[in-house]
Amino acid sequence: MSVHAFLLQAFIGLSLGSIYVMMASGLSLIFGLMRVVNFAHGSFYMLGAYTLVYLISLIGNFWICLIVSPILIGILGILIEVGGIRPLYGTEEFNPLLLTLGLNYVFVDIIRILFGLGGVGSSIPKELNGMVNLGFMMFPKYRFFMILVGAAVVFLIWLFINRTNIGLVVRAGTKDNEMVQMLGINVRLVWTLVFGLGIALAALSGALIAPITGTIPEMGMFMVIEAFVVVVIGGMGSFAGSIVAGVLVGEVIAITNLFYPQAGTVAIFILMAIILLTTKAGLFGEG
Repeated sequence: MSVHAFLLQAFIGLSLGSIYVMMASGLSLIFGLMRVVNFAHGSFYMLGAYTLVYLISLIGNFWICLIVSPILIGILGILIEVGGIRPLYGTEEFNPLLLTLGLNYVFVDIIRILFGLGGVGSSIPKELNGMVNLGFMMFPKYRFFMILVGAAVVFLIWLFINRTNIGLVVRAGTKDNEMVQMLGINVRLVWTLVFGLGIALAALSGALIAPITGTIPEMGMFMVIEAFVVVVIGGMGSFAGSIVAGVLVGEVIAITNLFYPQAGTVAIFILMAIILLTTKAGLFGEG
């Protein structure tokens, strides 16, 4: 195996890792603040992909559709939180979990009805077709774009959490929600905004990957399992853990695929088992 082949696969791992980072960051934000395990997260990933493809068929402009798609799905997430999940706060802790699990199947069936059982294709925009010269190798422009988007999203979330008043509430809420409520802060509104942000991140992930993989109704079911693996490896509710674990999982899958393509998914479960056996709560988890 040449050094060039290894470097190429490592950068492919970074592009895949950027998707995992955004997916896991959304899951971690929602769980860290609201203690809701969102099993519908993969469905919003799928909806983001399908919304992008559908909007492109109407508008034709990839860039506008890439921005609009996660915004629309994020708004859908807010409506679901307000109308479905919020009334379940204070009830049995499994109720939100069961609701999101049910929503997962509802969304998949709706997409099957609207778009059919088969996949819907999407193409890479012409501006991002071809290769980019990184100096030491040529790399697909679109995958490099995915890496840049992932890095930009991580930076913006970091700014949101550490440099805004809402972010301050989010950080405090992950430590002690009751204390934040006692200070007179509208925690429910913050929960709603964070839920919408987490859903928008899932939708952006799906929209970004659609031109490479295409879309199928079940694509979110596969991704959400891997995203949960990332969250567990990084530590439940840890944003920093989601970043490190997302990149790590992307690299493990990419490098494993270089030697034995059938074992990529198996490798991340082995990695998760090793990390849990050694750290108990993930790389950045508490406990």
